Amino acid sequence: MTQWSGHATSEGTQRYQARHEGQSQVAQGHFRKTPQGLVLTSLGMGTYLGDIDIQTSTQMMEAAITSIASGAINVLDTAINYRHQASERSLGKALSTLFTNGTVQRDEVFVCSKNGYLTADADNNPDYRAYCIETYLNSGVITPEDIVGNCHSMTPRFLEFQLNQSRENLGLETIDLMYLHNAAESQLAHVGRHMFLNRLREAFTFYESARAQNQIRYYGMATWDCFRLPPDETERYLDLESVIQIAQEVGGTHHGFRFIQVPFNFAFLEALLSPNQPVRGSQTPLFHAAQALGLSIFTSVPLMQGHLLNADLNPIGNLTPAQTCLQIARSTPGVTAPLVGHKQANHVEENLALAAVPPLTSAEYQHLLSHQPA
Repeated sequence: MTQWSGHATSEGTQRYQARHEGQSQVAQGHFRKTPQGLVLTSLGMGTYLGDIDIQTSTQMMEAAITSIASGAINVLDTAINYRHQASERSLGKALSTLFTNGTVQRDEVFVCSKNGYLTADADNNPDYRAYCIETYLNSGVITPEDIVGNCHSMTPRFLEFQLNQSRENLGLETIDLMYLHNAAESQLAHVGRHMFLNRLREAFTFYESARAQNQIRYYGMATWDCFRLPPDETERYLDLESVIQIAQEVGGTHHGFRFIQVPFNFAFLEALLSPNQPVRGSQTPLFHAAQALGLSIFTSVPLMQGHLLNADLNPIGNLTPAQTCLQIARSTPGVTAPLVGHKQANHVEENLALAAVPPLTSAEYQHLLSHQPA
């Protein structure tokens, strides 16, 4: 696959905004500006779920093309292990189509991926164990001691191998944002805090070198619960201030650690409400801490993989249950965008239609949150 040069820029993302915001399909206020000057949509497309087959890959590719072309989404999120690399490849084909036909330019789209989990290869060797032995161990990319929990590694050589594979899968010379994927959740309890922080420092050092080579623009941490837990959960909890300190040590003032991803929905409110993160001597909830530390936030599982659609939701106007969940997440102070996975045409249409609705005002948001079921 051809590797497209360039990356998302302030100028490019503003161009995308100017072309779409205020039109019938995209309301004023749908875009958010990051501290780096990027203008991103308040909805992003995720690619986690789906069978590992051609039909699903085609649906995902078509959903990404529709999402970007609509003006409702210019944020795409994936990971090398999603569907054994098939999700990255689906987005790669979508992006190549969009760039080739001139629907968008490379600098208008913000593309995120993740590495850290060992993965098979859906196209060449879907047998997880056989692929890992042949590709990672026999080649010397990692040693058995580098693997934690039979599934995760964060050594620089492994991260470099996966980054290069992700760039090939996506057809991009530069990935806008590369997350370290569930690192604390996978390793902290196994290796201890001292060893984990040393490994995090080595990983960040590698990411800074990848930035210098224009292979990535930014890096971050995609997490499940490490930033949301109370501090006394010592084998799983991580404080964001310490992570930022490591990034500053290896990358200086202009380090590339600028994004985090965390689960958030009306059933997972810890990031908004639990004052578990220390910032300059005070305890504060994660969303506030991230903003204070100059980070942008993407949120995962806004629909809890569909389970929230059957919950006792108080709807917002004429919005559907799915749109209500997304509206809550995108209207939360500090959130850049929730990431929603969609492939089926009717789901894509339903989710993209929310872009025509302005986000909630602060008063509307507080009222709605207080009246949702606990």
